[in-house]
Amino acid sequence: MSQDLTPQIFEGLERLCEPQAGGSGILTAPAFPGIERIEAQFSGNVFEPHRHDTYALGVTLHGVQTFTYRGERRFSLPGQVIVLHPDEEHDGGAATEAGLHYRMLYMEPALLMECLEAEKIGVPFVDHPVIVDGALAQVLLAALAELDREMDELFVDDFVSRVAGGLSRHSQVRRRALGTVAWKQVRTARDYLDAHALQSVRSGELERITGLDRFTLSRHFRTAFATSPHRYMLMRRLAQAKALMGEGEGFADVAAATGFADQAHFIRHFKKAYGVTPGRWVGLSRFYAGKDGGLATG
Repeated sequence: MSQDLTPQIFEGLERLCEPQAGGSGILTAPAFPGIERIEAQFSGNVFEPHRHDTYALGVTLHGVQTFTYRGERRFSLPGQVIVLHPDEEHDGGAATEAGLHYRMLYMEPALLMECLEAEKIGVPFVDHPVIVDGALAQVLLAALAELDREMDELFVDDFVSRVAGGLSRHSQVRRRALGTVAWKQVRTARDYLDAHALQSVRSGELERITGLDRFTLSRHFRTAFATSPHRYMLMRRLAQAKALMGEGEGFADVAAATGFADQAHFIRHFKKAYGVTPGRWVGLSRFYAGKDGGLATG
């Protein structure tokens, strides 16, 4: 593990809050379309193997972060940047008894795709999930410094562009896009899945509203969003389930309200997606109420 960390990185870390002694939990910031931000602090191994349908980009603040990714055990020191690709299985925890404190954002691949499509390249593939890059760390910290604040749209436009450039610097091979993405059709499908996530959506419905056959749509959808329409809909259900749990709803009621067959079905999918059970997630989670609101506990 390289420890060649620039002073600028640590200057950024010092502006962030220090970990509280003995504290543990996951703090969720106000969301922006396509971007979710969290702060996490805990000891031991917390997350079992799971995978996201987004990029996971973050900075370790204190302690040593460890996770298994692409068949290898990885470690991240304070100031180092973590880059996890969509649909890549990983776990997560603290490597030492000192515990772990980090901030992470989850970004839909489509944001990067749209930014890079003008260059006729696909989203950058970064071979190493832990990298030392003071400039990229500062870009990420700019979005992760004030988790109690909503992000401004113009800030996000510049932020996504700078993240795309930072990831491209570490991409060994710039994968060319598979032709022009059918953005109108995949956005139509995505919007339909967002609106009908709690219902049973059939392939024929998506074919009818997009004008693409199910196999062509699946290829374009995965190119744009790095996941299948089915998994995208499942993750939207789980996102709504997290919101309901944050409001204090019971697991059985959450399962029924979000389209799962029963509580066991919901718990199984939640753990597979997030690496913890719903009960563990509720115990760890806290939420910012909004730009001018106080801190709410889940």
